Amino acid sequence: MAEPDDAATEEERQRLMAHYDLPDEGVSAFDPVADFAAALCGTPIALVSIVESCRQRFIARTGLDASETPREQSFCAHAMRGSAIMIVPDATADPRFVDNALVTGAPHIRFYAGAPLVSREGVPLGSLCVIDTVPRAGLTPLQAQGLTVLADQIMAGLEATRSVKERAEADRLAALAIAASERRFRVLADAMPQMVWSSRADGFHDYYNARWYEFIGKAAEQTDAQQWSGHFHPDDQERARAIWARSLQSGEPYELEYRLRHHSGEYRWTLGRALPMRDEQGAVVRWFGTCTDIHEQKLTSEQREMLAHELSHRIKNIFSVIGGLIGFSARAHPEIEPAIEELRERVMALGRAHDFVRPHSARSAEGRERTSLAALLGELFEPYRRDDAGRVVIRGDDVRVDDRSATPLAMIFHELATNAAKYGALSVEKGTISVSIARRDDICVIDWVERGGPAVRAPVDGDGFGTRLIAMSGERQLGGTVVREWAEEGLRFSLAVPLSAMSRAPRESA
Repeated sequence: MAEPDDAATEEERQRLMAHYDLPDEGVSAFDPVADFAAALCGTPIALVSIVESCRQRFIARTGLDASETPREQSFCAHAMRGSAIMIVPDATADPRFVDNALVTGAPHIRFYAGAPLVSREGVPLGSLCVIDTVPRAGLTPLQAQGLTVLADQIMAGLEATRSVKERAEADRLAALAIAASERRFRVLADAMPQMVWSSRADGFHDYYNARWYEFIGKAAEQTDAQQWSGHFHPDDQERARAIWARSLQSGEPYELEYRLRHHSGEYRWTLGRALPMRDEQGAVVRWFGTCTDIHEQKLTSEQREMLAHELSHRIKNIFSVIGGLIGFSARAHPEIEPAIEELRERVMALGRAHDFVRPHSARSAEGRERTSLAALLGELFEPYRRDDAGRVVIRGDDVRVDDRSATPLAMIFHELATNAAKYGALSVEKGTISVSIARRDDICVIDWVERGGPAVRAPVDGDGFGTRLIAMSGERQLGGTVVREWAEEGLRFSLAVPLSAMSRAPRESA
């Protein structure tokens, strides 16, 4: 029978008690403690009592045959609620126990002293008690101190076994959670269209999903995880091993395109990727990766590259034919040869701009960024740099360009470079040009500054062909604004263009 405490509190106490690994019938590790308590206090009976919902159970005892009694007869149910040892000098004179069956009958309790057993949360569990069949005034200070110390010892032992039990339960639940998580992962991985694999931190592959086995045409038990790279094309194996080894050593993500042997015997292009899983200290504990069949995309890309190359070759031939016609006209009309030569150079600048932004594969791009404004300008200025790369310097931000903006940009800066070579900073040995690119909100500003050249003056003939060409390209085609300053130390030119006119691609962040 529960004490007049809240029922929910008693229910919680019973749940907590289940966490302890309490001894059953038989020899208990606490029997020596009970023996010592009886000897210390000079009593015939000593008990380690745990008070349960309907009974009190003795997990250690001396001087008493019974292993339990009903809870309503329990002295310890009262003792465990206190903060110190409960003393009952004469149970026959105590109204709480005068009619108790353990007082009126065997073992005829008269004297009782119980030290509470309390969990680390402060929840009472029972008591360590000593019992005599004759009344006593109480305990000596030494006996009281000893009983308290022994009760603390009992709780230390119970808490230790509880911790072991809780750790074992936590380990069991963790193992169940891991097993459930692994089952979910395998179901998810098998449902994916990609081949999925995982490896240990040392690179040993210990899992492949169903797509892998379908692709290579083997059963799980037929695949040697250590020989996974043996399915690679012979020409790709060494490169794949080297990149995988670098990822294992550095912890960097793994990514590689390689050819993988299909069960049909065909080698198909595959994109392999893997990311590391790390522990709390940042150490790699496992790798998870995918293999994606990109064979059709690869073939389509190569076909597009071939077509783009052929189309570009024909366009370049057209530029060459135009250049040849211009040269033929110059020979037929020597009096206009200077103007014809300027026209030919402009046509060739257009050809370079076209070749720069045409679709390129990784092979034909020659390692250069084909959508970079700085790279486009660098290519246009290459003929003017000669052996001194410092004569024309490009600095600042970079923005994306495409075929729509490359042509007018090429015309503008080819015109500026040509004029600088004839009349400005590039016409003398120590002259320099600085080109600065800056993103300002939604505007790209390109500043051209010449230094060290001869003194320059605004053209006397007003808007010549070059001026009109720059205005048409910068203002009409790109929707920008053009500012010129004929400074004493050299020409200053500024072109401000909306970023939306530079490229169709989403604007890159600053």
